[in-house]
Amino acid sequence: NAVGDLLLGIDIGTYSSKGVLCRPDGGIAAEARANHELSVPRHGWAEHDADEVWWADLAAIARTLTARLTRSDRIAALAVSAIGPCLLPVDAARRPLRPAILYGVDVRAAAQINELEGRYGRDALVELGGMRLTSQAIGPKILWLREHEPEVYARADRFLTATSYLVRRLTGETVIDRHTASHFNPLIDLTRLEWESRFAERITPLERLPELRWSDEIVGTVTDAAASETSIPPGTPVTAGAVDALAEAVSVGVVDPGDLMLMYGSTAFLILIVDGRRSHPDLWATAGAFPGSYALAGGMATSGSATTWFRDEFARGLRGGAGRDPYAALAHEAAASPPGAHGLLFLPYLSGERTPIHDPEARGVLAGLALGHRRGDVYRALLEGVAYGIRQNLETMIDAGAPVERILAVGGGTANPLWLQIVSDVTGRSQQVPQQTIGAAYGDAFLAGYACGLIGDLSELSARWVRPGGSIEPGPEAQAYEPFYRLFTELYRDSRSVVHSLAALVRKQEQSIGVDESIRIPEAAPG
Repeated sequence: NAVGDLLLGIDIGTYSSKGVLCRPDGGIAAEARANHELSVPRHGWAEHDADEVWWADLAAIARTLTARLTRSDRIAALAVSAIGPCLLPVDAARRPLRPAILYGVDVRAAAQINELEGRYGRDALVELGGMRLTSQAIGPKILWLREHEPEVYARADRFLTATSYLVRRLTGETVIDRHTASHFNPLIDLTRLEWESRFAERITPLERLPELRWSDEIVGTVTDAAASETSIPPGTPVTAGAVDALAEAVSVGVVDPGDLMLMYGSTAFLILIVDGRRSHPDLWATAGAFPGSYALAGGMATSGSATTWFRDEFARGLRGGAGRDPYAALAHEAAASPPGAHGLLFLPYLSGERTPIHDPEARGVLAGLALGHRRGDVYRALLEGVAYGIRQNLETMIDAGAPVERILAVGGGTANPLWLQIVSDVTGRSQQVPQQTIGAAYGDAFLAGYACGLIGDLSELSARWVRPGGSIEPGPEAQAYEPFYRLFTELYRDSRSVVHSLAALVRKQEQSIGVDESIRIPEAAPG
């Protein structure tokens, strides 16, 4: 490769975006960030404006990074990742017809999920797509659009996702990576990894879906129009893109069967690479990044966002005090509490829950509270509650016949050593924490280099790109969590009907008083 060859990776997230310019050996030449808001026009909805958020962030980051190029530098290739799966209807000119409907945090299509399962049967849907329909599925959201916004549905020429739209703006090509497309169920056959019309009649003709590609494929080059807005040189090769979590998994070397990425972000997200199609109705079964690869994925609705909520609502006095990090102060208080938090259990379902219970009506529950409890006990119970949810996901993956050989921990929550230790103790698993975790944009840069041929083999990830760090091992207190974990699962089962009734009651009250439904979900936090 030329001396000045650089690889550009850009990731568009829920609240912020990041870009990196990397050398083919993994060295970072430059970084840039941009922040944006999440629109929540109604409870249970989550949206982004595709142009004002996705494209604006990409263009701004690209201009910042290209301004740092020297005369000898050349961008050899570009890869983009983004939140996903999302639903963006576009017209024949590929212009957005409405704000994008986001991934599993948007739960508006619950009725459509029930309708499709009632019409076709859950078992038949799982047999085709490898997983049940959940709020992560795009098929029910297309049906929601058809039923609730028929004018938009009728005008839609294509149904895109975030990466599809960005690649389209960059290259003019309309494609989607197979990992993201796996969530367009029930419109895809997970075995063949091709679009499937078996259940499509009620939803949409398959002609309205993008062309399927792999994340390591070059699909086009930057057009003159895109170059003028981004300053990326025209003709620069562009890959098919990836979901942010998959790109982050690549960024830390999670590419072999048995490798699992555990991301401590605003949500906890797990991606396990498997050796062939594996499925479980309570997990997300998907394609991987590379031809023939598969993955099992799980995601909790709130983890880091729950710690943000706790900080903002119950630890206001810690914010900015004498330069102290409020999260470190809370962790110090929690460390003084023993395993089990003096008899507290916390169900961390502050925005419903995704895998493995798939219950959008779930809510947070704090059980065992007494006058003797202190703030540190409650915060520790929250951290433990997330750890119990992670263990549930791991056990469900093992039930699917997918061994977990190695866990790589990434995300802002890894800055909290106590939380990492609690998770290892609760799960009985060691976690490796890379020396440096840059994020999905770093994985994008690797995918760009691999796709264009500057990186010849996946082994270069572990050889040059990923720097090993420390490991967290289960400690002597691990066994103390066993009875609490059993009670955690019982608490959800026993409180579910009451919590569902409360959620319905609150909705009825809000509708009767016309409550302002424009709210903001807490941002990702470092635990």
